[in-house]
Amino acid sequence: MKYRRLGNTALRVSELCLGTMNFGPRTTDTESHAILDLAVEIGINFIDTANQYGGHLGVGATETILGNWLAANKGRRETLVLATKVHEPMSNDINDRGLSARHIQMACDASLKRLQVDHIDLYQFHHIDRSAPPEEIWQAADRLVSQGKITYLGSSNFPGWKIAQMNEKASARQSLGLVAEQSLYNLIERRAELEVIPAAQHYGLGIITWSPLAGGLLAIETNDEEGRRNSASIRAARVARGDQLDRFKKLCDELGEAPSAVALSWTLHQPGIAATIVGPRNKAQLSSVSHVPSMTLDAQTLATLDEIFPPCGPAPEAYAW
Repeated sequence: MKYRRLGNTALRVSELCLGTMNFGPRTTDTESHAILDLAVEIGINFIDTANQYGGHLGVGATETILGNWLAANKGRRETLVLATKVHEPMSNDINDRGLSARHIQMACDASLKRLQVDHIDLYQFHHIDRSAPPEEIWQAADRLVSQGKITYLGSSNFPGWKIAQMNEKASARQSLGLVAEQSLYNLIERRAELEVIPAAQHYGLGIITWSPLAGGLLAIETNDEEGRRNSASIRAARVARGDQLDRFKKLCDELGEAPSAVALSWTLHQPGIAATIVGPRNKAQLSSVSHVPSMTLDAQTLATLDEIFPPCGPAPEAYAW
């Protein structure tokens, strides 16, 4: 495993971040714990979750599964960088959602309880809350830092302008500000290159990519009877992007690598990336990509990938004139 700084911080995280969204809804507690064991074994020290994850089991279920695994061996916590998120509705209560100072405080306490830990390393704002003033958000965040409940703050799904606004407000408060942005980014979805990634780089945030396989589309798998890969939307996307995916598959065959490994490796070759999230449903899926950090894609391969999946345009001033 290789490790990178999380943005401008001194904290180092594994290039592969273990995403846990499948834990509970698609993966049993036992299998989830086995995946976590394997992740630690191969050197992953970065685990990402969210308070809303749980699917049909209910919000908070995934944090609870992770918390039970952490509690089973207290020594694990000290070697891991633990990240979770706040924003999404946790009940029908009108105030049990968003980024009000009240909800941030209460949601953090609830996550700590489910995770069975005394602090969260990276607490991420899951989405922007247009009704919450940045000053209110930072008031709550600064209090949690002073209480020792969280160490770093991050964003998720933020546009470039919001990253700038939040960190300018943090600077005025003499706070560290956001240190990471978790963004949708893959070979097919490259719009983050226009403003999000340049803004993150300017303000010293490390990018954590989510859905690096485009929901399974880039894995080029057709025999998986579970999950989203055989959903109507994925089948339709395969048809619409048939030529692209065929060319991608041909390139991967020439490289002697699985498409999923190449797609993950590509993200790690892009500027500003701190880690890419893998969300396995079983140990075999995690094992199949454990070598990705050791992969090197040469300049010609990267150029060919750009030909197959073109960038959106020159960044960060694609529409400036």
